[in-house]
Amino acid sequence: MSEYDAIILGAGAAGLFCAATAGQRGRRVLLLERAESPGKKILISGGGRCNFTNIGAGPGNYLSANPHFAKSALARYTPRHFLDLVEKHGIAWHDKTLGQLFCDGSARQIVDMLLEECAAGGVELRCGQEVAKVTHDGSNFTVTTQQGSAHAPQLVIATGGPSIPKMGASDFAYRLARQFGLKVVEPRPALVPLTLGGDDVLFRELSGVSAPVDATAGKVTFHEAALFTHRGLSGPAILQVSSYWKPGEPVLINFLPHMPRDWLLQAKRDNPRATLKSLLRDHLPERLAATLAERLGLGVELGNAPDKALRRAEEQLRRWAFHPNGSEGFAKAEVTAGGISTAELSSQTMEAKKLPGLFAIGEAVDVTGWLGGYNFQWAWASAHAAGQAL
Repeated sequence: MSEYDAIILGAGAAGLFCAATAGQRGRRVLLLERAESPGKKILISGGGRCNFTNIGAGPGNYLSANPHFAKSALARYTPRHFLDLVEKHGIAWHDKTLGQLFCDGSARQIVDMLLEECAAGGVELRCGQEVAKVTHDGSNFTVTTQQGSAHAPQLVIATGGPSIPKMGASDFAYRLARQFGLKVVEPRPALVPLTLGGDDVLFRELSGVSAPVDATAGKVTFHEAALFTHRGLSGPAILQVSSYWKPGEPVLINFLPHMPRDWLLQAKRDNPRATLKSLLRDHLPERLAATLAERLGLGVELGNAPDKALRRAEEQLRRWAFHPNGSEGFAKAEVTAGGISTAELSSQTMEAKKLPGLFAIGEAVDVTGWLGGYNFQWAWASAHAAGQAL
């Protein structure tokens, strides 16, 4: 039976960073990972280059039942703090777009950096460890795997959510939280492609076509690229709004967000012999322009179209309503929305209010970031908050 100050379950972004933080504070830390190697999700992130933070990350970039919960941790460990660590390790990086920071080389550099930081803190990392049982006797947690048991007065849940199950993701964090009486906000896929059915099925024929749009779900709008797929809609704009989309609600697409009001009426005056299809081709990919013009039913020259019809067409192009019949689920979701309720945790330390010594960090918690490095920043910030408290 091995004794530690803290046992951390899950060697992903949050678990590795929490272990390094606590270890370098002199704590004896055991880090257990179910997979054969650590940081598997980090390695596939950002197309293999790891979008390791977003320089503009702040509380407004996160969804949670309590939008204020993330403020404390994010304020105390900022993107600049993590960037300083990246630079200390000599990792070259670049700002791609919208504040998204990537490695110039490979995501492997971030995993190696975290492992070096763990080694500097004397962290004991064991991979290929399937947790069979976790118990608490009032003062110590006991974690049992196929290789035996370990004790510690503190336990950190850092096993993530069920998104991307082929990488070994599961709902283990929620089962463990419920075992210890913590509430869980219903998990759902986030940053996920949406599927189309019904009248929208025709748009699947545009598979592979993308365009910059304004996409809206509920009260939020994102200006990024949308991509048509053989199953529905994807691309950054759609992944962003998917986190806010609720079944039964439409997703509204503005196909020409840069165009002024009444641009079609102006085009009619300036060039009455033009057609809607030819005008749309000036701004959108040809196949998309043809499909939209066909669906709008305006095949005539603009000079022969009533102003009322042009206004109606323009309004539809500004608020084209798609009605997703679902999403591609956890298999294709980049992250999980929902998770261990923030009402159960201290926003200062990530410690459970009902059970001192139990912590939850990263994706396991009901804090979900936008696409573009925000979820990594939550992993670092929540891990740092817990690591400082262990």
